[in-house]
Amino acid sequence: MSPYLQNPLAHGADIVVHSTTKYLGGHSDLIGGATITKDKDVQSRLKYLQNAVGAIPGPLDCYLVLRGIKTLAVRMDRHNENARTISEFLTKQPKVEKVNYPGLVDHPQRGIIKRQMRGNGGMLSFHLRGGFNQCKKLLESLRLFTVAESLGGVESLIEHPASMTHASVPRERRLKLGISDNLIRVSVGIEDAEDLVQELNRGFRSI
Repeated sequence: MSPYLQNPLAHGADIVVHSTTKYLGGHSDLIGGATITKDKDVQSRLKYLQNAVGAIPGPLDCYLVLRGIKTLAVRMDRHNENARTISEFLTKQPKVEKVNYPGLVDHPQRGIIKRQMRGNGGMLSFHLRGGFNQCKKLLESLRLFTVAESLGGVESLIEHPASMTHASVPRERRLKLGISDNLIRVSVGIEDAEDLVQELNRGFRSI
């Protein structure tokens, strides 16, 4: 979750761990993380461990994170807006069974999201009617969306969790977690939203 959207420390968290690889960097060109706390004792213990173990990023990675933070606010505004547009488009598609996006009014945790967050994020998922084969056909038909497992970059990514990120998880456990064979996950980028919608529409017509 981007710190631009939510601040867990303000809601009682003791430690927050950020993946700087994702939205903070924002350009899919670094690997890193950051641990944040308001507790001075915890901070000094973390600082000692970092110094003793040597878990520090390289200078280039630090530069890339700092560069990414400069555009974090404008990027997150675009991620939010694009994901909202796409989620609303998906809810109207007959080939889509269900859409999971916290910006939709019928999201089961909508009340919590409105209290805690300043936006809804750029991540969404949906269940495609027809199962695995239909999902494969859809992903293979897309060109503006890259089929990949990461998230948080400026480019739009799409993936099939059951055969990609969660392929090693036993099917019975996956289903209990809600990761069905017809689930598709999207990391919405900052491209023109209408281009992305048209690309998805073309993809639906091809399956």
